[in-house]
Amino acid sequence: MRVYEALVKGLEGLGVRAAFGGAGENAAGLMLALKHSRQIRPVITRHEQAASFMACGYAMYTNELGFCFATAGPGAFNLFSGLAVAMSDSYPVLAVSGYASRAWQGWGSLNETSGLNRTPDSRAMFAATTKKSFLLTDAADTCDVLEEAVHIAFEGRPGPVHIHVPEDLTHRGVEVTDFRPVRLDVQPVTPDPARVEDIASMLAEALAQRKRIVALVGFGAIRSGAGAEVRRLIERFRIPLLTTLDGKGIVSEGHPLAVGVFADSGHSSAWKAFREADVVLCIGNSLNQHATFNYREDLFAGKVLVHVNISEAEFHKAYKPDYPLHSDARLAVAALNEALDKKVGEVPAPHVTGRDYGSRPEVHQTGKIHPGALARSIGRLLPPKGILLADAGAHLAWLGYYVELKEGQNFRKAGSFGPMAGHVNGAIGLKLAHPERTVVVGCGDGCYSLSGFELMTAVQYEIPVIWIIFDDEEFKLIKLFQLTAYGETALVEFQNPDFAAYARACGADGYRVDTLDAFEQAFRAALASGRPTLIDARITRWAVPHYSPSPDGVLAGLDAETVEARLRD
Repeated sequence: MRVYEALVKGLEGLGVRAAFGGAGENAAGLMLALKHSRQIRPVITRHEQAASFMACGYAMYTNELGFCFATAGPGAFNLFSGLAVAMSDSYPVLAVSGYASRAWQGWGSLNETSGLNRTPDSRAMFAATTKKSFLLTDAADTCDVLEEAVHIAFEGRPGPVHIHVPEDLTHRGVEVTDFRPVRLDVQPVTPDPARVEDIASMLAEALAQRKRIVALVGFGAIRSGAGAEVRRLIERFRIPLLTTLDGKGIVSEGHPLAVGVFADSGHSSAWKAFREADVVLCIGNSLNQHATFNYREDLFAGKVLVHVNISEAEFHKAYKPDYPLHSDARLAVAALNEALDKKVGEVPAPHVTGRDYGSRPEVHQTGKIHPGALARSIGRLLPPKGILLADAGAHLAWLGYYVELKEGQNFRKAGSFGPMAGHVNGAIGLKLAHPERTVVVGCGDGCYSLSGFELMTAVQYEIPVIWIIFDDEEFKLIKLFQLTAYGETALVEFQNPDFAAYARACGADGYRVDTLDAFEQAFRAALASGRPTLIDARITRWAVPHYSPSPDGVLAGLDAETVEARLRD
């Protein structure tokens, strides 16, 4: 078999079920190999960047490999944004890209990226955006390289890997004569029993002394499938649960011990519980910018910090834990539960302040939809096991604050790399990975405008994602930052097309709504249709998301009259 045929057969053996890529001469052999696969469903995107985002979506809530591909040169370079997402957000993704013929290296041939004689250096660029990048130099090494790459993708903290396939290895007569099944045998990151015992002893003593302990849980716990273990931890030992935005839903947010989201756009009930805590047990989070109020120096002052993470590198960043525990989150929490059980008897119920999101007034300054009310409706109507994605923008703050997830539902924001439109496209890959689950994207009009043309891809391949656009014809977060930092705004407003008409022109269902009742009617129709659907929700510009610059207080934001006055000035 040829090189690309061997790669596809190897991926089939690993259980890969979808491939996302862009067409091109250097990828032509791969496209043909995928055509003949009975297991892998190929999706050709309108733009390769979308393919990389879709591979991330596919890997988001599975323990399967996300796979994307592109031709040499500019096609390959379009994969970088998605690979950066996979790197920052811990998704196991494999990218395969073409590479110009090595016989012409340094001559400036079409799509050459050798780095010689003023050509771009794709090997350096892929090395910078993956855990490891490979250049396949011999067809006989195909299975070995694929196996090593996939192991690296899954080992420790998951992430992206990449393989260059030179054009000369795809020529007729170049054969893989030593094909073998690719094995994946990655050992889990298990906790050190001695360290578990130390942490359990400290926690048991803290419980005996009636010290206040809180658990702060992030996406790493969700990715490891630690929901049952976290729920047992908080229920058995009566520990209030705080989550990051990405940790929403690890336990039902209506649980009596769940006190909300701890972040700069989170709940004051969570800030209060954190502020009063003596011990903070961080599970599967990286303590990044928005979860730490811009890396506030005194955030953990006077507190004991226990940090469970699959990557030791997380213990050497902004906050040095008193008790680091290097482990997969599920295995770590299970071990802590077992060790604590032997040391702790009955624990009295703590006083837990309920979540505050329902008490915030929604002041309607215009006749358009209030984004908080829109977010609340989305959460209320989201089906069991539904997945809600948010892209980068003000809508993320509204969704994170107002949507209350039930057990089995998931929420994911754009991660640390934070590209606009990452989830607009990534949702298509996510839906292919979970065809039985409803996938909804809440996105800003700016996000959607960047890459909404992939709606045509969803229509072509009959992938029923629902996109809900928070449409106010401005870059809201940039506008607010300009106002607070400079006292004026510039270049943040734009005009939108009729997104609903565009959706219908693409063959999808499209709705344009100006009231909450009209939105809920459209959303119910979308949920029932099983078709790609876009809902253009016209929201007021004057609502400002819930925000606090520190865990000690709440700054709800500028009211509409103040904003308007500053704009006029």
